[in-house]
Amino acid sequence: MQPLIDNARTFGQRPEEFARLAEGQSPQVLFITCSDSRVVPALITGARPGELFELRTAGNIVPAPTGGPCGEAATIEYAVEVLGVQDIVVCGHSHCGAVGALVRGDDLAAVPAVRDWLAHAADSPTTQDPSDPTVAGGVQQHVLAQLLRLRSYPCVERRLADGRVRLHGWYYEVHTGKVSEHRPETDSFEAL
Repeated sequence: MQPLIDNARTFGQRPEEFARLAEGQSPQVLFITCSDSRVVPALITGARPGELFELRTAGNIVPAPTGGPCGEAATIEYAVEVLGVQDIVVCGHSHCGAVGALVRGDDLAAVPAVRDWLAHAADSPTTQDPSDPTVAGGVQQHVLAQLLRLRSYPCVERRLADGRVRLHGWYYEVHTGKVSEHRPETDSFEAL
């Protein structure tokens, strides 16, 4: 913890770098990814403060729009309707504990909040080799399911229809740093 505290102490010693941020935000991208500490959107994309609007959830799950209070739905709606993001990225990652638990059908009785959250994952992903620690196939299926779920949000549906927003499915390998994007024309994940 001490290195993090030391950095936080010195972080604000460059006020000229941050003064413009007080004027507001206008990110172009909503970046939806996992809460996993190995996935750092600004590091992966090289984004500076104010360039990404982030939504981080266990397993990068996009819950179904229910009309009731939901922090994830509020974040998506705000990004699309208020900030006017032009792109939405759903980024899954290798070695994902949440997707791995879904693929393997793990017993999550000891972590009921996790179990209940994972129930929002749409369809349970599958993989050809459930013993594969990367769960690559399952994660990629899961990303596509979350993109499909995003399309069911009225604000996203409207913006897709008039061409004001684009959806992207990414897969990040934590063990190599490589990023792939889903290509609809080939229905495969290919290097960016």
